[in-house]
Amino acid sequence: MKSSFNAIINSEKLVLVDFFADWCGPCKALAPILKQVKEELGDTVKIVKIDVDKNQLLAVKYQVKGVPTMILFKNGIPIWRQSGVLQKNDIINIIKSN
Repeated sequence: MKSSFNAIINSEKLVLVDFFADWCGPCKALAPILKQVKEELGDTVKIVKIDVDKNQLLAVKYQVKGVPTMILFKNGIPIWRQSGVLQKNDIINIIKSN
């Protein structure tokens, strides 16, 4: 997973990574919001979901202490991060401002 993850985040396109867990209630609330964000922004952003229980090394590398945690990458560099659930318009504004 690590090599393909690096290839994904090193894209010139913005990549929003959602670190989540199956047992996490707020993560389940965030999933449909991210789907709406993708529908609205289309190909301007790639949205990737990473299960922290199945990808613990990635969670440790990016210091994900709670879920959900979203990290926005540009050219492999984290340019924004937030833990918790945000509303669709807030996420869209953050992506558009970067």
